[in-house]
Formats: sequence, structure tokens, C-alpha cells
Amino acid sequence: MTLDPTALVLIALLLAAWTIAAGVAILSARARQRRADAIQRNARRLSRMIDESPALPMLVRADGRIEASQRLAHWLGLENVPDYLSELDAGDKGLTAETLDELNEAVLRAQKTAVSFRMVATPRGSSRSLALRGHLADPQVSPGGSALVWVFDFSDSESELVSLRGQATQARGDFNALVSLIEAAPMPMWFRAADGALRLVNSAYVSAVGGESAEAVVEAGTELVETVDGSSARQIAVQAAQQDIALERIAAITIDGQRRSFRVSDLPLGEEGIAGYAVDIEDLEELNRSFRAFREAQRSMIDQLSAGVAQFDSQRRLTFANQPFQRIFGLEPADLTDPLPVDRFLDSAHDAGRTPEVRDFPSWRREKLDWFAASESQEEAWALPDGSHFRIIAHPLPDGGLLLIAEDRTEQLRLSAIRDTLLRTRTATFDSLFESVAVFAPDGRLQLWNRRFASDWGLESEQLDTHPHIEELLKTIGPRLTRPQQAKSVGDVVRAATLDRKQTGGRLGLEDGRTLEFAGMPLPDGNGLLIVLDITDSQKAEEALRERNAALMEADVVKTRFLANMSYELRTPLTSIGGFAELLQAGVGGDLSDDGREYITAILSSVERLSEQIESLLDLSQSEAGLLPLAQEELDLLPFATGLADERAERIKKGGLTFELQGDEALGTIMADRRRLSRAVGHLLDNAIGATPEGGRILLKLSRERLKGKDWARIVVSDSGSGMDAAALARAIGGVSTGAEGKMIERRQGIGLPLARQIVEAHGGTLQVLSEPGQGTAAIVDLP
Repeated sequence: MTLDPTALVLIALLLAAWTIAAGVAILSARARQRRADAIQRNARRLSRMIDESPALPMLVRADGRIEASQRLAHWLGLENVPDYLSELDAGDKGLTAETLDELNEAVLRAQKTAVSFRMVATPRGSSRSLALRGHLADPQVSPGGSALVWVFDFSDSESELVSLRGQATQARGDFNALVSLIEAAPMPMWFRAADGALRLVNSAYVSAVGGESAEAVVEAGTELVETVDGSSARQIAVQAAQQDIALERIAAITIDGQRRSFRVSDLPLGEEGIAGYAVDIEDLEELNRSFRAFREAQRSMIDQLSAGVAQFDSQRRLTFANQPFQRIFGLEPADLTDPLPVDRFLDSAHDAGRTPEVRDFPSWRREKLDWFAASESQEEAWALPDGSHFRIIAHPLPDGGLLLIAEDRTEQLRLSAIRDTLLRTRTATFDSLFESVAVFAPDGRLQLWNRRFASDWGLESEQLDTHPHIEELLKTIGPRLTRPQQAKSVGDVVRAATLDRKQTGGRLGLEDGRTLEFAGMPLPDGNGLLIVLDITDSQKAEEALRERNAALMEADVVKTRFLANMSYELRTPLTSIGGFAELLQAGVGGDLSDDGREYITAILSSVERLSEQIESLLDLSQSEAGLLPLAQEELDLLPFATGLADERAERIKKGGLTFELQGDEALGTIMADRRRLSRAVGHLLDNAIGATPEGGRILLKLSRERLKGKDWARIVVSDSGSGMDAAALARAIGGVSTGAEGKMIERRQGIGLPLARQIVEAHGGTLQVLSEPGQGTAAIVDLP
């Protein structure tokens, strides 16, 4: 089918029109969309601005429904905004019932009559203060008679308002108190305007000028202070305000017919005006006049003193110095005319050599400046380079000044030192005397005595301190004498020395067995000296010496006789026993059985040991008596010690001991009695062997030492035995000792160590034994 061209054109036109309409519609829709987006953005911005604003809107519809921001719910303490106005009271949160009723009435009134309202609310449990302002809402906002309520949070403003009210109340109270204080002040006080006219005066001012009332005085402009040198009180006050400085002056004011001195002050208070007050200083001025008169009289009197006195004021300047002070420190009259600062005064005194020699004078001077601030007087002793001695007293004054007193004590200290030296010398001399010494005055009273005098007579210090009379002392001494009537002889000796000026003496015995010898001698000053000597010990010593000498002589005879007979009495029987035993051992008496030969061997061994003990005992006795003969010969130490060790090798081996000999051939030789020195060192080795348990160690050490500037041979015998304490060691080395009062002989633990010590000392050497429990024992022999 073929279409008509006209139809095709129409169809084309329709399609074009439709396309154009569609494009126009699309463009219009996009424009409306952009406008809608812009409106939506504006709405969000406005909503955000409302949320951030200090006031929040709440729309209350006619049916009680409300629309508000969630922020308002937070202000009211609610979790969410309720649907109705009546739900703003949530029991423990939101508005109180009274506040909600008031708000309901105000909203209804605004909806019906379009009357706006204002009210204040505080939510439950909150310190927030809210202001509510409501009115009828615009129909464009909400048609149908809705009410729009704006809620403001003015909590901060309320706090500031309360604070300002409190400050204002306090300011009013302070102002009233200040006004009352000024009114009650005993001194005249006033306040002037900026032009100097009186505006306020207190009661004291009114009373001083004789006015009827404060208002009348102000209105009349009655001045308290008279015009002086053409300047009135008002003019001076204006001058103080113009210069903006406080002016103070002394003025004479007539009050109740009396002319009195006042200190008047004008104090500018900026643009507000000028305050003023007047203080009555008439009594103070009178006191100052009296003080000045007293000071002048006092200074005249101080000038007559021997001590130097100077006064420094609060500015530390020298304001006064009496004549002695000027002479001591070499001050010139010009120093008092032009007040001298204290530091310059000290410099001048230092230059004149009138201060002590110190290493750091500036530091010393700064320390003296602290006198002014001290809380109490300071006293010092100044020793000057020229030998002078000053006593310095620095007394701080209440006004900040200083009173300085200088006393020259050079001569006083010299005389005092001489007197103290003499007294100490006399006392020390008296107390150091062996005799009892006492000095009696002519009237018989005790003047001086030493400590020995009190102890010899048994007198108390308290009684002697009262300087008793000789008769009183005799009453105390008499009962202590063997023959109390002899006390009179002491009094006679004292009277003979003091009154008759004769030297006499005597002797008496005390009940405690002492014997005193006394003598009295006259002294050049008229006093008498009594000297008492305790001769008890001298008499006893003399008697004891006589008895001891007789006993020693008798003991010496017995000892000599004993030593002469000892050899024969002891050695002869032992020799016989040993000889017969040797004959039996040789078979002279016939053959012996094995037991018999063993017995003979034991007899010979015992005879040998007993002979050695007898020899030791005889040597010890002779040594103590000083009769031990020494057969000295040149003795080589190392072979000598080796021989002693070899003699005891069997005992050492049998005891399971370790023996060590230390020494070399370079030790050299000594001069000694071989037999007796062998016995001494042998005893030390035997003691070490006997004291050392099985498995122990014995050391025999030889060495050469340099002692007292000479060469000495040292022999040390040490063991690892149990050792000895101090008491056991003393008993071991004590040997034979004399008993109490020399009446008996005590023999202690063996004769080995005592004999060794005697033999070593007979050779001119020393024996030292060292021992501690658990540490063993060491014997040290030093031989020249």
C-alpha cells in the first residue's frame, strides 16, 4: 500500500511536535527538580540553624499535639519529644505539674485570644533555667489556631545575675560598714568634690568645728584647718588633686579652746574627689619633746662613763658617741657632725688597728651589719693586734637602730689572768703535795687546805667550806684518835704557830691504825701553817722490810744447803740402782728370763728419766737462785736442731705425726750451753709431741732475725694440737711461783716450760708462747 505524501508530511510534523513537547517537558522537569533540591537544602539549613540557636521552637496544635526538636527533650531531661503537651510531665523528669498547668493555660489563651505570654520553668532534677515565650502561630506555619512557643536556656545568665546580686549586696554592706566606720572614727574625716568643696564630713569633724550637723557644716563650707601663708585647706586639697599626690602637713587647730597639733592628709581619689583626715599628734609631740630632753640628759650622763657608748640610727648612721668611745676608736669631731655610716666606721676602725685581725675583713664587716636585724643583744670579745682587749655589746633598738658599747678590758684581763694564775698555781701546789697542808688565821679559823688534809683527818668538804675554827675541827678529829685527849696537842701546835709564832710538832695514832706526824710553822702574813704527814705506810714498810730481809737471809741459807745436798741425796741412790740394774742385765747375777730382762730394761729407762728430771729440777732451782752455770760453746744451729729431731723420731713416728724442719746452713752459729739448751728446746718439742693428736703436724723452724739493731737466732716450735686458753697458758708458763704473803711455794703444771724459759733467759734470750683453743700452740725462742 502506498501512502499519500500529504499523510507522510503530517505524520512527520506530528512526530516533530511530539519530540519538541517531550524536550520541553524534560527541561521543565529538571528545572523543577533543581528548585526542589534548593528548597530542601534551605529547609535543612534552617532546621540546623534552629537546632543550633539559643532558642528552640515548640509548635502546639489545637488538639494538644506538639512538634519540637530532640534538643528540647534533652533540655527537659526526656529521652524523646512526647506527642502531646500534657506528656511533658514524666513523673521524675520533665516539667513539674504546676509549671505544666500554667503552660497549658497560657497556650489555650494564646490559641483563643492571640495573647502572647512569658514564663520561667526549671525541669525536675536539673539546674537549667528555661524562659518560655509563646504567641499564636502564623497560618502559613500552622493553620488551625496553633500556638508557637519559643524556649530559651538562660542558665548562665541566671548564674551571672545571682552573682551580680550577691556582689551588689556585699558592696552595699561594705559601703555601709565603711560609712559607719568613718562616722565612728575618733579623728575628723571629710570628702571633697573635684573643685574642693566639702561634700561629706563625719561626726568628729562636726564636733571639732562646733557645727550643729554634718549637713549644716557642708552647706556652710566650714573648714577645720585655718588658712596658712595665704593657702586655704580647700586650695591645698585641689593642689593635691591636680598633682595626683597625697599631701601631708602638720597644722595647729583650735578645738574646744585648746591649740593642738594635727597631722593633716589630703588623698586624691581620681575624678571622684579628694578624701582627707586629721590625726591629733599633740600628745606625740609632747612625748617627743620630753624624749629629746631625756636623751640630751642621758647623753650627758653617758659621757661621764668609762665605757664607750655609741648610737646608730635606723639608717645605720652614727648619731652619737661619748668621749670614751671616741677615744677608743680614734673618732674625729667631724665624724659626728656628718653622720658616719656603720660600714665606714668599721673601715676607719680597721685602718686604725682597733678591730680584730681577720682573714677576710669584708665578710667580717658584713657579719657585723647583721647586728641591726638581731632579735637580742650580741656580745663579742675583740683581741686587737696591739694586745688590747675590748668587750663589745651590740644592742638592737626598736626603731631599727643600734646601741654599741665598747669596754676596754685590757688591764682588767691582765690582772685577772695574773690572779687566776697565782690561784691555780697555789691550788695545784697544795693539792700535789704529799703532806696534808692547812693554813689557819690568827683567830684560829681555817683559811686554806688541800685535798690530802681532808682525807687524812676524815673531814667532810661541806664542813671545811664553812672555814671552821680549830676547836670545832678538834671536836670532829678527837673521836677518830686512839687517844682522844691527844687532839689538844694539835690545837696547841696551831696556836703556837699563829699566836706565839713558834714552830712545834707532834705525833698521834688513829683508830684505823694510821700514824700521823704533824708540825706547825708561823707564816710571814701572821697566819700559821699546819703540816700533817701520814707515816703509817713508812712504818709498815720499814717493819716489813726488816722481816722480809730476815726471811730472805734464812731462805738463802736453806736453799744453799739444799742445793749442796741435792746432788748427793738424789744422784747416789739413782747411781746405785742404775749400776746394779746394769750388772743384772750383764748376767752377773745369773741368767735372766725374758720377763726379767724386760723388767731390767724398764728399770734402766726409769732411772734415766728420773735422772733427767732431777737434772731439770736442779737446773731450775739453780736458775731461780741465779746460780745456774753455763758451759758456753760455739753451736751450729741446723745440726743442733737436726739432732734433737732425730732423738724424737721414734716417738713422732709412733704417734702418727708429721714433722717438718725448716732452716738452712746459712743460719750460722751461736754461743750457748749445748746440754742445757738441748734440754730447753727438747722440752718444747716433747710438749708439742704430747699435745698433738694422731695425724697432726709439728714444725721446727730456724731463722735469723734483726731485733733491737742486732742479729738474733729464732727457733719456733709449733703444733696443730687443741691449744690452750689464757688461764691454762698462764699456768703452763708460770711454773714455780710464790704464794700469798710469801709464805708458800705453789708448783703449777710441770717444770718443762718454766725450765725452758729459765734456760733461755740465762742465755740472754726470750721465750714467748702463743696459743688459742683449737688453733694449736707456738713457742718462739729468740737467742742473741
